[in-house]
Amino acid sequence: MEDRRLAVTAWEALFRAQVDVMRHLSHEFPNQGISLNEYDVLLTMSREPDRRIRLRDLNTQVLLSQPSISRLVDRLVARGFVGKCPDPDDGRGTLVRMTDEGYSVFRKVAVQHGASIAERVSTALSPEEMSTLAALSNKLRGS
Repeated sequence: MEDRRLAVTAWEALFRAQVDVMRHLSHEFPNQGISLNEYDVLLTMSREPDRRIRLRDLNTQVLLSQPSISRLVDRLVARGFVGKCPDPDDGRGTLVRMTDEGYSVFRKVAVQHGASIAERVSTALSPEEMSTLAALSNKLRGS
């Protein structure tokens, strides 16, 4: 029973910390023409080879529902930040690719947003604690 209580306590602490940090970062998010959700999609795409990903795979990597991602991607396409095309390997699939313009906007926001993240996290945690947090978070995600 003690392990269960400890697990619940750890989860609640992690969840509350995440909510608190996200509220702070959302408030400070740079107003450079993209939303935090659009940034999340562009960040995910920026980490892919050729900044291209299957829409289905994008759905598994961001924190939005599938219909929300489809609408968000359509808005990014309309603004010239992302392009869409059929997946040549699967006629039912769609590939999305960040354009150079989208990457430029993403990078401008990423520099400011990264500074805000670094300030918030590094004032609360030592370098060793940040490394431990990253390792533990990745371990939890992989379980």
